[in-house]
Amino acid sequence: MHRGAITRESVLKAIAEHDKLGREAFLETYHFGRARSYVLVHEGQEYDSKAIAGVAHKWDQGRALAPSEFSGGKEHAAAWLKRLGFQVKAVQNPDWARDEVILACHLVMTNDWKGLDAQDSRVIELSALLQLLPIHADADRNETFRNPNGVARKTFDIATRHPDYRGKPTKGGALDVEVLHEFLARPDQMTEVARLIREGIGTGELQDLAQTDDEELDEDFSAPEGRLLLRRHRARERNKGLRQKKIDSVLRKGGSLACEACGFDFEEVYGERGAGYVECHHVVPLHEAGEGKTKLSDLALICANCHRMIHRRAPWPTPAELRAAIEDRRASRLRGAAIVQQRSKPGERSTTSEGQR
Repeated sequence: MHRGAITRESVLKAIAEHDKLGREAFLETYHFGRARSYVLVHEGQEYDSKAIAGVAHKWDQGRALAPSEFSGGKEHAAAWLKRLGFQVKAVQNPDWARDEVILACHLVMTNDWKGLDAQDSRVIELSALLQLLPIHADADRNETFRNPNGVARKTFDIATRHPDYRGKPTKGGALDVEVLHEFLARPDQMTEVARLIREGIGTGELQDLAQTDDEELDEDFSAPEGRLLLRRHRARERNKGLRQKKIDSVLRKGGSLACEACGFDFEEVYGERGAGYVECHHVVPLHEAGEGKTKLSDLALICANCHRMIHRRAPWPTPAELRAAIEDRRASRLRGAAIVQQRSKPGERSTTSEGQR
């Protein structure tokens, strides 16, 4: 049986059967539980999306899918139903992203590390801002997404994890504690990060940056400043026109397209196939890079391997810092090789043996 090979007509038949039997009888008949992630919304009614998608297979492929044969989330049921034009919405709101926690933590910091009530105008303002952040898809949000009550709870999750708090902390999560300690260690830098996120949303710049295809899959690319500033950073690096201007500038000055970190030259290794190729890295830290134009001096020419190593995890080294680390490692390996070579000399071995005798 081909999972997901269903039609809009078969889904409507499953919905009609659901309405005829009633929810509980429908779920029991096909051994499904209540939806935990997504529900199908049709003509003002909500249906358990996984059960509907599974039963729809009966009309197209002869039998319903068993609950164990597929998931009810983005990979299976929800995706199939959305592809057919049905409205699917989340049962629960998504976990808070780093960008959102940064903004909430900054608010708590400005309130002397105390939580705020849902009626506070600053909470209401932050609630409206969080709903504008282009991080979570509309289908992943329900009607309570980042409402003032939820934002207020998050401020207490953060405030009650402060080292000076003496009461019992609220639930919260590891990310709340992580961002809190970053604010305590680097308050000026993290305040600037919060300002840049707010500024980018206010001007529309960050909202206009589409999520790249590999963003969700590529966990090796990270930034303590959050997803949105990283998205802008990578968009600048992938600007083909700016990259070519940087390459032309280097060549006009008699330079080469060798990696500024490790020295790798694509043309030298790959010949004509590698001629003119190199990647660009935006060297200005995310918490300093505002909306201003990117200057050629902000870009460094770098090979794909070094570029990935720089982005792999925070703190991000500059190309010069990565070059120093590479050179230190090379020097250390050479010293180690020299010691091994010296110990293996025949004369030294015999001298040692004679001395022991």
